[in-house]
Amino acid sequence: MTSDDEFTRRLIGFGLSEKEALLYLHLLKYGPKTPSPLAKSLHTYREDIHRTLTSLIEKGMVRPSLDAPTVYAATDLDTALASALQKQQSELREMEERRRALQELSQQQRFRPPEEVSTFKIIKSIKELIAVSMPLLDSLQEEWLVAAPAYLTVVASLFGVNEARMNLSSAGGRCGPSSTFRIKLLSRCER
Repeated sequence: MTSDDEFTRRLIGFGLSEKEALLYLHLLKYGPKTPSPLAKSLHTYREDIHRTLTSLIEKGMVRPSLDAPTVYAATDLDTALASALQKQQSELREMEERRRALQELSQQQRFRPPEEVSTFKIIKSIKELIAVSMPLLDSLQEEWLVAAPAYLTVVASLFGVNEARMNLSSAGGRCGPSSTFRIKLLSRCER
């Protein structure tokens, strides 16, 4: 990875879009430019350069000249980053104010408490079966129903499902056709 790529990646991590980071870096490296040479150097359209320059101006990272044609220059890195950080902090303060206002409004409203809703997930692969079932096995208390092709449950047993079933049994759960712990295996004719 070149230092330009690393610099661009860090700018993106600081909150700039990829286009903004590339344009700002270009202006830092090559000095002030008008939109046409920027579009040519960055292999894009002038309209795209104008939109990106406008965004960078709003962030305080680029400043336009008063001359005609307008030349755009990057502000020094410390000033640009401080400005971007200040903008982020301002947006965060605004979001906090909105959150407080919404909390106040929600206290005035009469929202219905959430009802218990049964949901299900269609599991399409062994990886999904294991990822979904293992965290659930630890929290079993009353009943667990798995509807899956037989081969998936056989493979899942290799990853600790049977041990979790035995733990449930030792904790007082019963295993069997009428018990609180059931595994339903779908044969090929049931699918």
